[in-house]
Amino acid sequence: MAVGEPQSQRPPQRRGRRIMMRPAELDAFLTAQRTCRLATVGPDGSPHVSPLWFAWDGQALWLYSLVRSRRWAALRSGPRVAAVVDDGREYGELRGAELAGRAEPVGEAPRKGEPCPELHCVEGLFADKYFGMATMPHDGRHAWVRLEPDRIVSWDFRKLPGLPGQ
Repeated sequence: MAVGEPQSQRPPQRRGRRIMMRPAELDAFLTAQRTCRLATVGPDGSPHVSPLWFAWDGQALWLYSLVRSRRWAALRSGPRVAAVVDDGREYGELRGAELAGRAEPVGEAPRKGEPCPELHCVEGLFADKYFGMATMPHDGRHAWVRLEPDRIVSWDFRKLPGLPGQ
């Protein structure tokens, strides 16, 4: 495309770029949503997808998992995971994000509440979001996993032109 060529002659922008969430939109979305679906691969190579509560701190997805679960066994055998957080019922309302990367356990497993500075902020976020409390209740059955994504793909179909309500 030559410099100065009329914009109308340029190829249209890829749909994915037009409907992806901007960083502030993605932050707000991940902060507000309550459930993700986490995909893991077990020691035998079998895939497993399960719903899970999470907290988003602006950089990482913090997952609170039962330690006696198929998910936890898969995480221990291989740290590569993907998580999907999505919302919407009608086509023009669909929005979401897929986050992929390495999941790493943080703190004691199972978590009984021993001091862990790395978990202080996230446990406050999680306790407020899910329990309406200032401090995290520990049941000795769960542990924390941090997913710092190396890839995030997002979409917001509400940005598609020509749909009802646009």
